[in-house]
Amino acid sequence: MTTLEVEVISKEIIKPSSPTPDHLRHYRYSFLDQTSLPQIYISMVLFFEFNGQTQPNITEISNHLKTSLAEVLTLYYPLAGRAHDNLYIDCNDKGVPFLVAHVNNCKLSYVLRDPIPDELTKLVAFELDDVDNKIPFGVQLNVFECGGFAIGQCISHKIADGLSMLMFSRAWAAIARRVHGDQEAEIHRPEFISATLFPTKFFTQTCIGVAKNKLVTKRFVFDASNIEYLRARYAGTTMKRPSRVEALSAFIWSRFVAISNDDGIHEKLHSVIHVVNLRPRFDPPLPLHSFGNLISFACSTPSLLNTREECYGLARQVREAISKIDKGYIKKLQGGADHDNMTSSDGGEKVTSLFTGLCKFPLYDNDFGWGKPSWVYARLPGLNFNNLVIFIETKDANGIEAYITSAEEVLTKLQRDAEFLQRVYPSWSCSSPSLTTVPICRTPLPKPTEFDQETKCPNQTSDMGSRFS
Repeated sequence: MTTLEVEVISKEIIKPSSPTPDHLRHYRYSFLDQTSLPQIYISMVLFFEFNGQTQPNITEISNHLKTSLAEVLTLYYPLAGRAHDNLYIDCNDKGVPFLVAHVNNCKLSYVLRDPIPDELTKLVAFELDDVDNKIPFGVQLNVFECGGFAIGQCISHKIADGLSMLMFSRAWAAIARRVHGDQEAEIHRPEFISATLFPTKFFTQTCIGVAKNKLVTKRFVFDASNIEYLRARYAGTTMKRPSRVEALSAFIWSRFVAISNDDGIHEKLHSVIHVVNLRPRFDPPLPLHSFGNLISFACSTPSLLNTREECYGLARQVREAISKIDKGYIKKLQGGADHDNMTSSDGGEKVTSLFTGLCKFPLYDNDFGWGKPSWVYARLPGLNFNNLVIFIETKDANGIEAYITSAEEVLTKLQRDAEFLQRVYPSWSCSSPSLTTVPICRTPLPKPTEFDQETKCPNQTSDMGSRFS
């Protein structure tokens, strides 16, 4: 894929189809909204290939999206407001920017075949690290030369986590289908209970900052066979077979350690942070459409015996850290306990890797009336961690895409690491065709056990929960 040339041809503001009542004028941030992250944006881009038999022209698509967006904003009214400091959203119905752009030099098929993550940020309305932007949400409709199109959405991480963004998009798509005549399209009203569960505090500090150094993002795909191999490899005699994300986290982290030790400095303290969805950990569990930053952070400092990835208990330690995010932990949070356990250090150079994602949720159930998307891409800006990893399921839900953000030299080493390349699907690199890959060598899978199968259900999560910081 070449460098994208994206030209914005129109911009307008879409307001809710009915005014927000006065008693809903202030949407207060929860304590978790205030402390988790700065004013940055999560992005999601839905790609739809051209279908000449059923697809309307781009004007009809644009009008349909704008009409349904105005309707869904009456349910998600804070998104049409404006942020006020680190305290609340003024739900003044000022509206959402809706941009239409042409991608002048690229067919959609080229993007789907060879996506470059850092180029895809051009397909959303805002710079993801624009900490001064007060607008909670923006849309950009991107039209490709071939007739295909992409709907780029970005939502402020100050007001919502990744699951909240997904549930908004699904509600928008359901309303769009109803406009098309599908009266059975199910619409879940959001539950704005975050500030009730975690009341607002009057301070402005956040525990995570935006990265100041230049970072690069690469996409790597792990197929089902290699994921199963890693799950079996990291299963010990005393624990349940690790989940797919637990196994991948342990594997990728071990390779970070191996390549970071190439510089000869072995006194580094490596820590692993997983973003944990709190909704299923309440008693009773909260519904998926509970809106806000209902997340916390599980931290661990696993030990690695050597750089040849002979790991002991990596997945177990990750699971133990996540298991501590339970009902008792939530009650402590609600009682005012600080959930910032990410910044402590025992001395020495610290290397921190953060893992997050949206696995096990129906990311592809975003049908606006023209069928499900061909591909879904999601992104966070670089944060002040050494390594950021986002996991997203492939469309068939069998494999997992890992988006890794780090310093360019780290990713260059990773792309040349034989242990890493042995487990990555052959189309491992989306942006560096000049690098030579090693042959893909498949190690036979260990004998299956009773824990081989992972049950998937849209309304449930694994022990780790679905994560997207």
